[in-house]
Amino acid sequence: MLRHVLTIILTSSLAATALFPLSAIAEEPTAVATYRDWSVFVRDISGDRICFAATEAKDKSPKSANHGDVFFLVASWRSGAAKNQPSLMTGYALKDAPEPAVRIGSDKWEMYISENEAFIESASDEERLIKAMRRGSDMRISAMSARGTATSYIISLLGISAALDRIEKDCR
Repeated sequence: MLRHVLTIILTSSLAATALFPLSAIAEEPTAVATYRDWSVFVRDISGDRICFAATEAKDKSPKSANHGDVFFLVASWRSGAAKNQPSLMTGYALKDAPEPAVRIGSDKWEMYISENEAFIESASDEERLIKAMRRGSDMRISAMSARGTATSYIISLLGISAALDRIEKDCR
C-alpha cells in the first residue's frame, strides 16, 4: 500500500514542480530498503535518479478530519538538482497562512506550500532540519487545510539516519 500511494504521490509531485514533464516518467519507484519507520525508494526519470525516504504520519489530529494520506519525504537527485530535500505531502490542499511548521524539540522550521505539499525555503534550513532529524526521535508538524482546519501530525524519526545514509549511497 505504501509503495502504491508513494508512486501516485511522487508522480504528481514531480509533475507539479515541472522538473520533469509527466510524459518523461518512465517507471514506478523501486523499494530498496526499510529502516524502522522509514522506507527508501529509487526512481529513474529522464536520465536522472531520484532517491527518497518516506514515512507516514504516526498520529493525525484532529481525529474527526479527513486527512487522507500524510507523508514526510526526504529526496535527493543524483544530478545534484536537490540533496536531502525534506517535504510534507498531505491528502488535502494546504493553506499558506499560517505557514506549515515543523518542530523537533525546541527547534522550529516554517515551510512554504504548493497545493498539498510543503517545503523548506532555504538550503541551510533544510540542512539544519536534516541534522535535527538525525538526532531526534520524532517531529511534530502543524498545518492549516485550505478549508481552515488546523491539523497536526507526529512523524517518527526512527530509522531516518540509516535511510538517509542509503539515499546517499544509491544517489551518488
